[in-house]
Amino acid sequence: MKKIGAYIIVILSLITIACEGPQGPPGFDGFDGEDGIDAEQNRVFEIDNVNFNYDSDANIFDTIITFSDFFNDNQFEVLSRDAVLVYRYDGTVDFADGSSEDAWSLIPQSFFVNEGTIQYTNSHTSKDVQIFIDGNFNLANISTEFTDNQLFRVVFIPNSALEVSKLDTSNLEAVLSTLNIKEADIKKVP
Repeated sequence: MKKIGAYIIVILSLITIACEGPQGPPGFDGFDGEDGIDAEQNRVFEIDNVNFNYDSDANIFDTIITFSDFFNDNQFEVLSRDAVLVYRYDGTVDFADGSSEDAWSLIPQSFFVNEGTIQYTNSHTSKDVQIFIDGNFNLANISTEFTDNQLFRVVFIPNSALEVSKLDTSNLEAVLSTLNIKEADIKKVP
C-alpha cells in the first residue's frame, strides 16, 4: 500500500512538472531606475550648543533651526515632500576592545524622569525645523542636561531617495551609508 501511494505521488509530480500552458500576456514595463541619488541634495549638518527656550503658556521647550543659516546657496532646496530627520547626540559609547563610537538617537526620543515623561519631537517646513521638548508634567524645572548645550544632526533626504531606498532611519550610520555621505561631508556648526 505504501508503494502504491509513493507511485501516485511520483506520477502526479511528473505530470505537474511537465505541464505547460500558453504564455500569458506580457507584464507592465517597470520604472526607469535612477543612476544614483543626487549627492548635492543629500545634506547633513551638525549643530552644537543648541539651547531650548521655555514657553510657559504651552509648557514646552523649543528651538527653531533655520536651514538658510547653514545652506545659503540657491542650489539647495528643501521641498515639503522631502524628509528631514533629526538625530540627538546621546554621548560616546566605549567598547570592551578599547574603541568608542558616538551614539545618535532619531527623534522622537523619550526619557522617563522622576516627575514623569519627556519627549523630544520635531516638525519641519521647507525653511526650518522646530525641535520640541514636551512632557506630561510642568517642565519649568527639568534638568538643563535636556535643554542646554545639545548636539543635533539634521539629515535632508530628497523625496526621490525615499522612492528608491528603504532606509532604516533609526540608524544614522545606515542612513549616511545609503545616501553615500561620509563623516567629512557633514557640515559642523559650533
